[in-house]
Amino acid sequence: MKPVIDLEKTYGIVFDGGGARGAYQIGAWKAMREAGVKISAVAGTSVGALNGALVCMGDLERAEKIWEKITFSRVMDVDDQIMQELFDRKLPLHEAIHEVLTVIKNGGVDVTPLRELIHEMVDEEKIRQSKIAFYLLTFSVSDMKELELGIEDIPEGLLEDFLLASAYLIGFKNEELHGKKYMDGGVINNVPLGTLVERGYQNIIEVRIFGPGREPRVYLPDDVTVYEIAPRVKLGSIIEFQEKRSRQNMKIGYYDAKRVIYGLAGTIYYIEQTKEEWYYEKKFEGLTEHDRREIAFWLKLPLRTKEAELYLAMLEASAKYLHVPKYRIYTVEELFDLVKEKYEKKDNKESVPYFTELLLAMGKEE
Repeated sequence: MKPVIDLEKTYGIVFDGGGARGAYQIGAWKAMREAGVKISAVAGTSVGALNGALVCMGDLERAEKIWEKITFSRVMDVDDQIMQELFDRKLPLHEAIHEVLTVIKNGGVDVTPLRELIHEMVDEEKIRQSKIAFYLLTFSVSDMKELELGIEDIPEGLLEDFLLASAYLIGFKNEELHGKKYMDGGVINNVPLGTLVERGYQNIIEVRIFGPGREPRVYLPDDVTVYEIAPRVKLGSIIEFQEKRSRQNMKIGYYDAKRVIYGLAGTIYYIEQTKEEWYYEKKFEGLTEHDRREIAFWLKLPLRTKEAELYLAMLEASAKYLHVPKYRIYTVEELFDLVKEKYEKKDNKESVPYFTELLLAMGKEE
C-alpha cells in the first residue's frame, strides 16, 4: 500500500485526554511508526501527556506492555473485582452506593498507584534528550491558571509530578505537588492543538479519544495541515482500566491510523480501494433506478449516491451482517469473497438483507 500522507515531512502529534481510552493512542502510534511517520513534537493533556512521554522515549514495546497489562488497581487504589462487577452491572445497588460514599468520605479516589505507574514508566532523562519536543497541559488550582509546559519549562526531577498533575481527573484525591494543587488539563484544554500551531508546526496529526473537557477553537493558518485519527466506535468509559478493553482499543487505534495514513476506504471495515469509478458503474448496469433507490433507502444514503459509494456501503453492511472479521485490511475482492463464503455457509438464507442478495447477484470482476 502507498501512503497518502507525505512521509518526507515531519509531524507534530496531538494527544487529547480520555483516561483509559488512551490505549487507542498507542495503537495509532504503532501504525505511524510502522509506516515511517517522522515525529518532531508531541503535545498531550492528561493521559495524552503520559502517552506523549512514552512517544518521546521511543519505546513502543514498553508502552504496549503497560497498556496490555493495565488494571483498575494499577491506576487507582480500588479492588479490581469490585470495579469489574460495577462495569458489568453485577454489583448490587446497595454495595455500589456504599463504595461511592466511601470514596467521597475519603476525599476522592486515591491515585497513589498512578503515581507509582508513572515512576515505573517514565525515564525523564530520555525525554529530555529526545529529538522529539514534548509539551503537556495542566491547570494550577492554586494559581487559577492554565499551564502549557514544554520539557524545558519543567524543573529537573519534577516531570513525574507534572505528568500526574495533568491527569488529576475530577473525583481523584487531589494532593499537593511541590506546594500547589493541580487539576486535569482537560478542564481548560483537552485538545492541545493550539500548543503546536502557535509554535509553528505546519503538519499535525491529532489522535482523538474524545475524553470530557474543553476543546478551544484554534485558528489554523493556510500553511497548516491537520490530519485526524479518530474512532468510529465507542472506546468505553474513561475509567475502564481493563486489560481486554485496552487491548481492543489499541487494535482499533492501529487500524484507524492505517485508514488515515493509507487513505483506506470504508466506514466500518478497512478497504484498500484501487478500482476506478467505471468498475462500480458496470456493477450497477443490470439494476433499475428503483433498485438503486431502494438500496440507498435501506442503507440510509442519499438517493443520488454514486455507484462506488453505494457498492462499498452494500459490501460493508453485508459483511457486518454476516460477521466477517473487522480488523484487517481487505481489497474489495477479498471482502466480497468472504461475504460470498459466509453467505453460502448460512443455513437461513431467507433472513439475509435484500441488498446482500443484490450484491452477490452483481458478481465480481473475473
